[in-house]
Order: sequence, then C-alpha cells, then structure tokens
Amino acid sequence: MQINKVTFTNPEGDQLTARVEMPDNEHPLAYTLFAHCFTCNKNLSAVRNISRSLTSSGFGVMRFDFTGLGESEGDFANTNFSSNIQDIQEAVEFLEQEYQAPSLLIGHSLGGAAVLYAASDIPSVKAVATIGAPADPNHVTQLISSGLNEIHEKGYADVSIGGRPFTIKKQFLDDLQAVNMPTVLTKMGKPLLIAHSPQDQIVGINNAGDIFKAARHPKSFISLDGADHLLSDSKDSAYIGKIIAHWAERYLSSE
Repeated sequence: MQINKVTFTNPEGDQLTARVEMPDNEHPLAYTLFAHCFTCNKNLSAVRNISRSLTSSGFGVMRFDFTGLGESEGDFANTNFSSNIQDIQEAVEFLEQEYQAPSLLIGHSLGGAAVLYAASDIPSVKAVATIGAPADPNHVTQLISSGLNEIHEKGYADVSIGGRPFTIKKQFLDDLQAVNMPTVLTKMGKPLLIAHSPQDQIVGINNAGDIFKAARHPKSFISLDGADHLLSDSKDSAYIGKIIAHWAERYLSSE
C-alpha cells in the first residue's frame, strides 16, 4: 500500500491536509473520499482501519482533516456544517484534478451526515456509505449541551468534547438549524449503505432507522452489533471496511 501526504485549499485559503492511500498495484478500482467524525481527524484508528480494508480490496482512498482539525489549518471555532460540506467539495475537486474523481463517499458520525448532504451535488459519486451517522445534524448539540446557555448569551462558549477543549460559536448552531435532512435524502437518489451499532451511546440506533426511511432505494443496512460509536475495537472497523468495499463493487463495476 502506498500512502501519499497531500494538501489542498479551502475557500478561505487554509491548507487542508490529507492522505491518499493506493492499493499495491496502484491502479484503483475506484476512488473513495472519507469524511471523519465531529472533532475527530483523519488519523483516528477506525478511519485508518477502514481505509486499509478498502485499499486491500483495490480502492484508492483519500482521508482528510476538516478545517481547524488534525493537521489542517484554520480556526475550528469559525467552522460549521456548511463549511464541512465545502471542505468535502474541495477535496473532491482535488481528487479529480490530481487522481480521479471519487465514486464512493464514506462518512463517520457527523461526517456521515455531511456526505449525505454533499453527494447529490457531486456527479462522479455513484454510492454513499455512512457509519453511525445522525439523521439530523442538529443532534451534535447534545455533545455541547453544557455550553448551550452560554453560547446563546455570549455568542460562544468553550466546551469539552471527548476530553478536549473546543470553542463553539452561535453561528455553528444557527447553521445546523438550516439543514433539512429528509429533503436531502429524498433528493440524493444514490445507492446508500447505512452502518450503525445498536449499542451506540452517542448517536442512537434510531437515527439509522430515520435515515433508512427517508432515503430512496437502493438502500441497505448493516448492524455493527457490539461496536461503540468510535469503532474502538479494530475488528469492528476492519469488518465494516470490508463490507463497504464488497457492497460498493456492485455499483462501481462499470468503472
């Protein structure tokens, strides 16, 4: 497997950092773009394991850090769900110019919601897979509930997410309110694989049901029984990576 460190620029001029992983033969069946979870980064063990499973199945994979996270430049406090969508679109453009436009989008947690939203506007995408995704991006406010009153009073608050401090501004909350996921899912019209754990304590399994009901066929559901939200056990992330690869081949076979 060959791993290339690359950078591309967001609309604000910040450099975003990514890794492009290639299969051993360097002739991918197709290219995949991976969007990580809220406040995570491209080097989360689950992201690396899923990418490795995909490359071993012949896919090229680009995993990147959203603005202000991981190795990417920018101020996280100034980002929101809409800017995540823009980052995905810029990543797609980079792949198209330097490698090949992605045929498969994968998103974990809020990254899953972001790829659902972005997919319909990316012509090259033939299939989408989500892992532990919320049916409503506004679900993320549960993670910052301790700072909501302060955000509404002062316009911002410093909150702890996963043991790390982050500044959340009111514009972040306002942006989430504008998203209508049922409409997005109806519009998307692309094959969808929904993976979710019944034991997910961060984004409940009911979210998978809501996404499934709102999406059009073809759509599939895979239960990640026993897994936690971050897929901390490497066996869980390797498993879903292989499942996504085999599922996607059905829709990318004409590549």
